[in-house]
Amino acid sequence: MTEQPRNVPNNLEAFWMPFSANRQFKQAPRMFVGAKDMHYVTSDGRQVLDGTAGLWCVNAGHCRPKITEAIRQQAGELDYAPAFQMGHPKAFELASRLATIAPEGLDHVFFTNSGSESVETALKIALAYQRVRGEGSRFRLIGRERGYHGVNFGGISVGGIVGNRKMFGTLLTGVDHMRHTHDPARNGYSKGATEHGVELAEDLVRIATLHDPSTIAAVIVEPVAGSTGVLPPPKGYLKRLREICDQHGILLIFDEVITGYGRMGTAFAADYFGVTPDIMVTAKGLTNGVIPMGAVYVRDEIYDAFMNGPEHLIEFAHGYTYSGNPIAAAAGLATLETYKEEGLFERARALEPVWAEAIHSLKGEPHVIDIRTIGLIGAIELEPMKGEPTKRAFTAFVRAFEAGLLIRTTGDIIALSPPLIVSEDQISEIVETLRKILRSLD
Repeated sequence: MTEQPRNVPNNLEAFWMPFSANRQFKQAPRMFVGAKDMHYVTSDGRQVLDGTAGLWCVNAGHCRPKITEAIRQQAGELDYAPAFQMGHPKAFELASRLATIAPEGLDHVFFTNSGSESVETALKIALAYQRVRGEGSRFRLIGRERGYHGVNFGGISVGGIVGNRKMFGTLLTGVDHMRHTHDPARNGYSKGATEHGVELAEDLVRIATLHDPSTIAAVIVEPVAGSTGVLPPPKGYLKRLREICDQHGILLIFDEVITGYGRMGTAFAADYFGVTPDIMVTAKGLTNGVIPMGAVYVRDEIYDAFMNGPEHLIEFAHGYTYSGNPIAAAAGLATLETYKEEGLFERARALEPVWAEAIHSLKGEPHVIDIRTIGLIGAIELEPMKGEPTKRAFTAFVRAFEAGLLIRTTGDIIALSPPLIVSEDQISEIVETLRKILRSLD
């Protein structure tokens, strides 16, 4: 008898899916096989409206010609080049282009391959910078409750989502957390930055007093907390963090993996809120999600602090095999051109009030206990089912897919972040589909 192979093509068991209910998925797979502009195509030929820009990343829409052609050309010209002690022109061109859209003073870019790697890089830069400038006592890193900074050890250490932390031991030492800013009792059904909670920035003063400011290297926050369920900051909160950091010599890091590249109707949330960090973490929309790539922006004085000593020595012992990958760099350049030529950042800014009004029209629908919008981001928080947290939102996710809409859920929160090319009719379609689904839930 001939032994049968353990796996065959498309056997679903071989792939351990990330952040997924693997058993549920493999019993009833949801497969995409194509995409164009605002829609995915499923394996059974249905169109699904993309309400989440893939995974917060496809800001310019799917399979855009300029981006796909740039990738094709680059793959045939130069597929890979090492970034250690070597270079290729497009990596330098992309870094220069990125510096032109960054807040003033963030003129140097370190390339990574993901948001998680960008966070790790930013934390390492912060620690190393304090050391090279003679402040080696600054070893502490401060995050925030409900913060999400990727899934590597540094990111989950400064992050504050319990489910991402509980399995992995003691994580990094020397880390503390500020309180989160979610206050539905005072800020329910908010549009834009919330009215109440600026005083929560004083948590950084409390922590600095506890540990002494001379031990703190950096504080990292998302300008708008995304993966925890879309938490806009209180008015004046980020500005106050900037003031406290300046007062105590602490670096301020913005995690803009979600908010960067037009999601807020500006190039970055730093522009939207008028607060410039010392280090800015990005990925996702940098290449429109097509090729993995991240970029960490740093202030000039941080970069310059490393450029000392003998010129033949490596100044910063960090990097990745694929840092500044040629194909990713080509995708990044074409993505920036697409954003600019089509005015997508400005388009998002113009759509923000339309988006907010539409999403907030779901107030009063069954099970809805809060709605939050800012930029082209929205969250609809649902009342959890007694004894079965997350089930109600997950049910909404599955039913939305069946109804031709892709949403994202985190806990019992529906999160939305459509591509910046979304039309007003498509915003209405997203909302009316969700309205029907909410009315169908137990």
